[in-house]
Amino acid sequence: MESQLYLKQNREPLKSRNKFLKDLNTHKWLWLMALPGVAIVFVFNYLPMFGVILAFKDYKIADGILGSKWVGFDNFKYLFSTRDAWNITYNTLFLNSLFILTGTVGGILIALLVNEVNNKWLVKFYQSAMFLPYFISWVIVSYFVYSLLSYDMGMINSILSSFGMEPVQWYNEPQLWPAILTIVNLWKGVGYGSVIYLAGIMGIDGELYEAATIDGASKFQQVTRITLPLLSPLIITLTLMSIGRIFFADFGLFYNVTLDNGGLYSTTNVIDTYVFRALKFSGDVGMASAAGFYQAFVGFLLVLASNLFVRKINPERALF
Repeated sequence: MESQLYLKQNREPLKSRNKFLKDLNTHKWLWLMALPGVAIVFVFNYLPMFGVILAFKDYKIADGILGSKWVGFDNFKYLFSTRDAWNITYNTLFLNSLFILTGTVGGILIALLVNEVNNKWLVKFYQSAMFLPYFISWVIVSYFVYSLLSYDMGMINSILSSFGMEPVQWYNEPQLWPAILTIVNLWKGVGYGSVIYLAGIMGIDGELYEAATIDGASKFQQVTRITLPLLSPLIITLTLMSIGRIFFADFGLFYNVTLDNGGLYSTTNVIDTYVFRALKFSGDVGMASAAGFYQAFVGFLLVLASNLFVRKINPERALF
């Protein structure tokens, strides 16, 4: 009896290995095509994870990564003993939450509007016009924003002055910048999001809309009863992926568009810019690594929690 159980336990890994080898041989060309992508992910995403140990060391260039002294959680203690840790955490979560919300709503809305355009040339024009800002560098965008918000020569202050209103010193008003950054981020990225949602809408069977039209359903009812429910798996997937990077702010947006203005740090200083300044001015690699590790770890926990929440509501919509 024991020998049969032993043979059964050893047979299972053998079957799994044979199944994997058979699948590898059957789809060898697909695996070969995927190999460059897998290699890139491994080299640029997994190998650098070795550097996580810097968060637990007092890094010295002369000693190197392995030779530097272990300090345990001292870098984290120093990070969280300052007020900056909680400020940058709040700013990162709050602003990225605004970006996710506005980007999702804006992308879906634009995709729905473009889907109603019947002229294919107009559709291409609208898509190109909305997609163009996505390719513009944040450095160039910062000049656009400055031309609008400059105190002396900004277009918005010129309009305010023409109506007899006092010009606003936009770069000295930190409480206004969450809204400004949200608008700028939406303008630059909503075209990219709308293309993804438009592709999802185009994949919906047109017969469903024809049947709804015959039954007398309005456009609004078709959107709420057909488009959005069928689009919900894509919306949830993209939202969960965005939540996974909610602790990773867009450095170009927060550094260039704000012109690295110290007066705006209270509402625009996020983890990425904080790590950059920590390395630039103090050269404290250990504390910067601790902030980066904290950023990645909490983002990972948020993905797990969000996916668990979705699974409890509807298991079929969860990522894993």
